[in-house]
Amino acid sequence: MLKTHFLRVSVALITALVLIATSGCQLVAKVQKGTTTEPDTQQTEVITTNTSAQIQITSTPSQSLPSIADVVASIKPSVVAINTEVMAQDFFGRTVPQTGAGSGWIISSDGLIITNNHVIAGAQTINVTLSDGTTLSVDISKVASDAISDLAVLKINAQGLPAVKIGDSTKMRVGDWVVAIGNSLGEGIRATQGIVSRQDVTITDESGQEISGLIETDAAINPGNSGGPLVNMAGEVIGITNAKRVESGVEGTGYAISTNEALPLIQELISKGYVTWPYFGVNTYTVDSYVVNRYSLKVDEGVLLTFVEANSPAAKAGLQAGDVIVKFNGQTVITGTELIRAIHKATIGRPIEVVYWCGSNQNTTSAILTERPR
Repeated sequence: MLKTHFLRVSVALITALVLIATSGCQLVAKVQKGTTTEPDTQQTEVITTNTSAQIQITSTPSQSLPSIADVVASIKPSVVAINTEVMAQDFFGRTVPQTGAGSGWIISSDGLIITNNHVIAGAQTINVTLSDGTTLSVDISKVASDAISDLAVLKINAQGLPAVKIGDSTKMRVGDWVVAIGNSLGEGIRATQGIVSRQDVTITDESGQEISGLIETDAAINPGNSGGPLVNMAGEVIGITNAKRVESGVEGTGYAISTNEALPLIQELISKGYVTWPYFGVNTYTVDSYVVNRYSLKVDEGVLLTFVEANSPAAKAGLQAGDVIVKFNGQTVITGTELIRAIHKATIGRPIEVVYWCGSNQNTTSAILTERPR
């Protein structure tokens, strides 16, 4: 994590949105909280590498190591410290350098390193320190990142590095022991241990971005841990540490992106330099008693459209602000998060069916999702 101000939080973001339906079925004025179904994302330059590494999940179960110390010893050579410098404005409006610290891990012997997007976002310089103390600079043009998944791939000029083994995160059970290792507090590589507390968790970070497919753990997570590996007792990476819950009275709640969720996205970043996401073009609000009563909705469950982007697939399908989607591509959707997941799972270029309410009428339309603009 990039010091405290980059600490990601899982407290639900409470905002005030002005929802305007210029020609929609309902006059939508104001609600207290909202969800951006498809948050803005930008990628840096394409990573250029011809890695020969076979990046895949370990197919056969590995033997658990005798102790946590053995787990740490097996994974530590593959964990790196990441230090960045971002130019920011101070109180007086002057542009000054601002440093940050995070973690990463080696995924291939020829210098590919995995970390979080928020660790390196906006950085003018990125330096990677290996376990032997060697510090190497990262060519910014060889960085590929994705804001939606909070993943990034860096390339350093090195060969023969100790790559990690990637474990199957779906085999983890609540109560299994895990170890979080990384550049905690920017003071060098250190390890903490805990258990898997929950699986397949969705949280909302401080920017309002929802991140799904997370592993929750009570292993201590501190600023600087972001991007580091969460490993099982066989020393295999089963998660990428990316968030800690910060809330009064809440302790021992951290999150990691599961490897099974992350690996296909990582492979896209390596091969293409970006992740392809389906694009629908809406902002949403989960229907609750407030909007039902406020706008006299004829349905008490579903996803209210608060904004529809002009010329988007949603607009071309005839959807407008004030409509309530209840089914998307054959899947019933009750929350904004469920609609996000349904959109991300849809196939670009293939017609999908959308069932929605417009005023007192339930309608069905067809939409063709496009590739999200980069």
